Formats: sequence, structure tokens, C-alpha cells
Amino acid sequence: MSHHAEIKRRTASSLLAHKGETPMVVLTAYSAQVASLLDAHCDVLLVGDSLGMVVYGFDSTLPVTLEMMIAHGAAVVRGSKQALVVIDMPFGSYQASPKQAFENAARVLKETGAQAVKIEGGAVMAETVRMLSTRGIAVMGHVGLLPQSVHTLGGYKAQGKTQDDADMIFADAKALEEAGAFALVIEGVMEPLAKRITQALSIPTIGIGGSAACDGQVLVVDDMLGITPRTAKFVKRYANLSETIADAAGRYADDVRSRSFPAPQHLYSNKP
Repeated sequence: MSHHAEIKRRTASSLLAHKGETPMVVLTAYSAQVASLLDAHCDVLLVGDSLGMVVYGFDSTLPVTLEMMIAHGAAVVRGSKQALVVIDMPFGSYQASPKQAFENAARVLKETGAQAVKIEGGAVMAETVRMLSTRGIAVMGHVGLLPQSVHTLGGYKAQGKTQDDADMIFADAKALEEAGAFALVIEGVMEPLAKRITQALSIPTIGIGGSAACDGQVLVVDDMLGITPRTAKFVKRYANLSETIADAAGRYADDVRSRSFPAPQHLYSNKP
């Protein structure tokens, strides 16, 4: 046993304390270095399949592989100490059957050291969520706008506008709670619906384009930092890193071209 106090990592069950209390703070992370900067401020670090767009330059999350999620997930676990690390199951890794989902989710948790996985989809995924959660895999659900279903949803647009759509998303949320999900992301839905779902469930909800009434909020870290060029309505930028990075690269280029970098203090010499 080490003598210094071990920092305890949050657990899926510890997040229940956020229900109706101080909202939980969630950001995505894809690298150890960024995870280490976010860790002290976040309850949850989500290794989102959004890395397909922000890291790899795909135009959707569909091309993301299990291997990508595992590589980035392991990096985020190494870079963090106290946040709960949740890893998105990528498109095609869990939809075929509960058995496929279990095998892949078990592999993700074994190879990364993360605490939980996230699965998109409502009632249709309830059997899978039940299979995983009863066999020791903590599952975060995801309803509303489902980036992996972008082709069938007809693009990235707000969900739950009609009463029928809203009722279906509400039923999805209830089905996931009953199946054993420990928390639920509500993405891109009409605000009153996100509030209604949050009030109806006993598990915490995490909004992204949801409601301030949700039990937590999540943003894609690149969006929050102002690195990505275009962002959705629901994003608030807390920095403008794209300008900072471009400016630094420009000043470096000027120094190299004028031979003012490297300067003597950057070089090794044998002077006494």
C-alpha cells in the first residue's frame, strides 16, 4: 500500500448523487495531455466518437473503429486521476446483438481501464443495455439526436418537435432507465422535453442541446475551446484556441525564416 492518500476515481453509482443536486460537469477528451488538464474540473470525461470529426477529419462518426476508441480511451485513462471515464461504443460495434455488444464492451473496458461505455439508441437498445448492466458493465445511454443514426434521422437537427416524436424520445429514456443505464445523455432535443425527461427519471441526465434543468452538461472539448470551425447552436465557446494556435504558428514561421530561431539560448555549445 502506498502511504500517500490515493485519489479515488468516481464511479458510475457515485454520479447518482448529482440527481437534482449540483449538476455534473462532463467534457469529451481524446488525449492524455488534454485529459490531465480537464480532470480536476470534470466529474466525467467522455471519450466521444466525435473524435471521428475533431481528431480524424471524417464528416460523421460512422467511420470510427473500436481500435480508435480503445487507443484514445486508454490515453484518457492514463492522463486522468479522478474523473469517471466513459467510452463511446462506435457505430457497428454493438447494434447487431447483445452478445456482440458485450464482447466489444468488455474488450473496451479491459484494454483501456475505463469505467463505463456509452451506447446510442432508445428502446431498441434496451435489451442490450440490460444484458451489459446485469453482467457488470456500466452503461450510459444516449437519446434524442443520435449522431450514429444521422442517415436515418435526416441530418443533425433538433429532435422531438412533434408530440409523437417527443413521446417516442421520452419512452426511449424510460426504457433505458428500466434496462439499467446509470445515466443518460439527452442531445439536441426541444428544451421542455429534456426537462420533462430529467424530472421523470431517477438516473441523472446530461444535456447537450437539452436543458439547464438536466443533472449535468457535456460539450465536445474542441468546440468549447474554440478549435473547431463551425459549431452547433448548443455550443458556448470558452476560448478561441484556433486563433491562438494559428498566431503561434505564424510567429514561429517568421522566426525560422528570419533565422532568429533558434537563438543562442536554445543551442548547445562547449563554452565554459
